[in-house]
Amino acid sequence: MFLKVFRVLLILSILNLSNGYLLETQAQVEFVSSVDSLESKSLNWYNKSPEIDKIQGADVNRCYNELLVNKTPKRTIIVAVIDGGVDVDHEDLKGKIWINKGEIPNNGVDDDLNGYIDDVNGWNFLGNSRGVNIKEENSEATRLFKKFKPYYDTVSSKESLPEVKRKEYEVFIAAKNYHLTKVDEYKQSLRNLESFERNIAQAEEFLKNYLGKSNFTINDLYGIQSKDQGLMKLRDSMIDLYRSGFSKQKLDKSKENLLNIINKKYNTDFNPRKNIIADNIANIEDKNYGNNNVKGPDPYHGTAVAGVIAASRSNGIGVDGIADSVKIIVIRAVPDGDEYDKDIALAIRYAVDNGANIINMSFGKNFSPEKIFVDEAIKYAESKNVLLVHAAGNDSEDMDVVNAYPINLLNDSSKVNSWITVGANSRKLNKMLCGRFSNYGQENVDVFAPGVQLAMLYPGSRYSIMDGTSFAAPVVSGVAALIWSYYPEFSSIELKDIILKSCTDHKNVKVYYPKRTGKAKKTKFMYLSKTGGIANAYNALKLAEKISTAKLVNGSN
Repeated sequence: MFLKVFRVLLILSILNLSNGYLLETQAQVEFVSSVDSLESKSLNWYNKSPEIDKIQGADVNRCYNELLVNKTPKRTIIVAVIDGGVDVDHEDLKGKIWINKGEIPNNGVDDDLNGYIDDVNGWNFLGNSRGVNIKEENSEATRLFKKFKPYYDTVSSKESLPEVKRKEYEVFIAAKNYHLTKVDEYKQSLRNLESFERNIAQAEEFLKNYLGKSNFTINDLYGIQSKDQGLMKLRDSMIDLYRSGFSKQKLDKSKENLLNIINKKYNTDFNPRKNIIADNIANIEDKNYGNNNVKGPDPYHGTAVAGVIAASRSNGIGVDGIADSVKIIVIRAVPDGDEYDKDIALAIRYAVDNGANIINMSFGKNFSPEKIFVDEAIKYAESKNVLLVHAAGNDSEDMDVVNAYPINLLNDSSKVNSWITVGANSRKLNKMLCGRFSNYGQENVDVFAPGVQLAMLYPGSRYSIMDGTSFAAPVVSGVAALIWSYYPEFSSIELKDIILKSCTDHKNVKVYYPKRTGKAKKTKFMYLSKTGGIANAYNALKLAEKISTAKLVNGSN
């Protein structure tokens, strides 16, 4: 019995309960009321210096301590956070949320005539005028599978179809395969978890009886001494389990997350948009929906993103954001599940039309049926000198081979140049430098930034530790906002160039390819992104000053 339970306990490392089954989208989030309760190594490490602190942060603190002393920002940078919502009342975001001065709050009137009623802090594209909001959604693959199944499920080959239908059929097959694979994967994960749950209960019951206690502590386990190797292995495994932070609550949350994924994200019968919004998703002009509830039902993800960019550096509480002179426009367009292309396109246009200088996009998906809407929106953003920053994604995949939409490669084969794609790195300069989950790509990922075990904001003026390229992207958005606030003369493309040319150079560092499970292969960091580097605010500010000075000298001649 001991060895049986011990073998089951080893499953824990495979299931990776500490991070949840879907890193980020269904993450196991540890939240606390004060940063004092968080691990000190996680607190603000993204602001630290590779040179001084020997930590692979973005070298932000050194900017304020050395380069910006007695300097005043020339303008406030507006960053749009397109996400799942932001807790605009968080204690560490006071004074950092954008306010639409053309709108009178809560008077039920579109005062500034921009088409959005009472959009004081931004807009929620996942709700209706009655205040009903979407929380969960299908994956895009599930939506496509459901849409095309009646037409193509019995078709034997694309050659049997008219030429005009073959591309649509190929999309259906890809979506079907993805959907069914994910359904099988998560159902198996649920079975594994339920087996694990039963064996943990069995192990705990045995230990209670052995110790003669109705409950036991980790110290009670340390007190067990026996020549029975099975018992000692069980004891050691349970100690390791509890020391890793395992709890019944986490187990229940993992189970709840898996059921939610199965019953909603990959459930073809689940369609909240039909009743809540009831729009035509294929018509970009059908846009009379949404409301001004920018928090939404669960704003944990967007709150963390906003905090990395803009959390107050001077209030003595919480975490330190990267940019001081910044305001956050909150745009809710990303549900728990896959976003709609139409919502993202409208969100980008809303951000641009309301003065955003930078748009942070910490989301992505595998299919993009209305990509033309997003293409046109990001071209519009580029034409208005807006920098777009996108998270690479968390599937340990090569983005030179697999797309994670949205992307800056348009349907007409042109590229939007005011776009940065960001992978996630960890604290230490070693073989584990790349986040094991991070997507990568020598052509399609521009740069890496801190994104592993970051202490961040959590709704309700609380704090959390999380992983993801979702949190590496706002590091770059924050660095961009910091530079642009002092050097507003640069275009978005020039700003991008400064960030990429000034990163911490780790081209020749040997690292493991990102890989969630199993043995990873080694490579050089240069093969994982265009730059082979990590965003560095200190270097970027110095380069910005150098270029700005040269421009003035050349201009005076």
